[in-house]
Amino acid sequence: MTAQIIGTYIVGLSLLIGSGFAIVGVIGLLKFNDPMTRLHAPTKVGTVGIGMLLFASIVHAFTLGEPSLHELLIMAFLFVTAPISANFIAKVNIHKRACDTTPNPPRDDTWSTLNTPDEDGVADN
Repeated sequence: MTAQIIGTYIVGLSLLIGSGFAIVGVIGLLKFNDPMTRLHAPTKVGTVGIGMLLFASIVHAFTLGEPSLHELLIMAFLFVTAPISANFIAKVNIHKRACDTTPNPPRDDTWSTLNTPDEDGVADN
């Protein structure tokens, strides 16, 4: 078995896995009703699906003897920007009150800070 045949099998398997993840992401996007649950399908599953499709492209280029690393740049950009855009979309939905929000934090200076409360309940600065 030559390296080109092994590369072809790896490309085929990567394409099948990537396509499967992409289909699951699309089904999740269409099935979920709430914007916050709908957000998980394309960001989590779609990133892995597109990553596998790009990996198949890298392996295919290497088996042809024309190595291309542009796909690595695309993957890096995708893996960095997908969580950030998902965070912004979630914040917009929370601020628009389009979804169930978490309970409000307590009204003191210690929530999400390193301040510690004194005995009288006032936080240290």
